[in-house]
Amino acid sequence: MPKSKEVDAYIAKSASFAQPILTKIRTLFHQACPDIEETIKWSVPFFEYKGIVGQMAAFKQHVTLGFWKAQLLEGECRDFGMGAARLTSVADLPAERVILACIKEAVRLNETDTKLPQKARAKVAAALPVPSDFAKALKANAKANSTFAGFNQSQRNEYVEWITDAKQDATRAQRLNTAIEWLAEGKTRNWKYDRAK
Repeated sequence: MPKSKEVDAYIAKSASFAQPILTKIRTLFHQACPDIEETIKWSVPFFEYKGIVGQMAAFKQHVTLGFWKAQLLEGECRDFGMGAARLTSVADLPAERVILACIKEAVRLNETDTKLPQKARAKVAAALPVPSDFAKALKANAKANSTFAGFNQSQRNEYVEWITDAKQDATRAQRLNTAIEWLAEGKTRNWKYDRAK
């Protein structure tokens, strides 16, 4: 397969220490699987054959190499979770035969349509008891109470923990007032970090 101009540009823009590492990794992917395709995803080079095989990325002081299905690989290959290997020179790379074997095994997993195990569903958070002062303040503000009742258990727990973790009475009172204000506006406890919709 022809090499990607985008990956050429990525390597050329990388730090001088990183260029030979990236070039070597790229060569090994093509050597192990002549039909491998190069692409840029999440701003870094990925190698694909019937799905994602692996990736490499350059940072200020190191390069990473990773395999998409590293947890299904055997032996040393398992150590190459996405971005797990941190390399500062070509000498930091494992032996060529090891990398080639890892790439071939990762390709085989894609050829056989082997899937990663699904992540276990997160347990539903246990309800923390709502302190009486918070419950009273919620009851006094219909909008805040409605918002709080509409939240999932984790979101409710975030408010309860924030209020109960206050060390001083003044801090607790201030947090309680802020919580009611935010809830009346329909905000989660960590609303500042919520993704814009």
